[in-house]
Amino acid sequence: MGIEEIITTPLIERNADDLLELASGRLVELVGEPGGGLTRLGLRMLAGHSKVSTVVVVDTRGWISPAAAWEVGVDPENLVVVRCPDHQLWPKVTAALLEGVRAVYAEVPLRFREQDVRRLAALARARKVALAMRSTGPGLPGGLAHLRLRAIGVTWEGAEQGHGRLRRRRLVIEATGKGVAGIPRIIEVEDEGTDAVRLVSNVVVDQARRAVG
Repeated sequence: MGIEEIITTPLIERNADDLLELASGRLVELVGEPGGGLTRLGLRMLAGHSKVSTVVVVDTRGWISPAAAWEVGVDPENLVVVRCPDHQLWPKVTAALLEGVRAVYAEVPLRFREQDVRRLAALARARKVALAMRSTGPGLPGGLAHLRLRAIGVTWEGAEQGHGRLRRRRLVIEATGKGVAGIPRIIEVEDEGTDAVRLVSNVVVDQARRAVG
């Protein structure tokens, strides 16, 4: 019977912090259960772009507070939050925004048409807009995103034995896609609540080796 081994080795061939940056014309997908910290991570990805231009957040659930974006480094003067709870209007609203800004973080409604998200990804490439999409459902069509960040775990520090103050959240995220050269990576991201979200570790996941026993 074959037993698959997952071997982890340090990542040395690229700057790990690039995984938390949005590149022009590229689509990054964030997928995972609510409460895992992905919204703050997506907002953090807008921070660098907000230093030089307007950035937009498309909020489909009505949950996003501008203060959360400010906390992770987004310039308040260059942030626009657009509420769009209507899944039928969502593709039109998002497309219009992609025509006029540098970077967009867009929640994806539970119900969407595949052709709509493909058009939005193509528009982002054509206009060289940095685009992050937060999937609130099963996720985007396979292969559409340049980089896919999937939350696979979260731990909290500071509330030992059921009491105390929460000090830090650590997210464990699987990174896949062309953005990591097709080699899956597990990254650990630290979030202290009022400070910028930052990557604290990054390893390659090599699933090629198997032990037979």
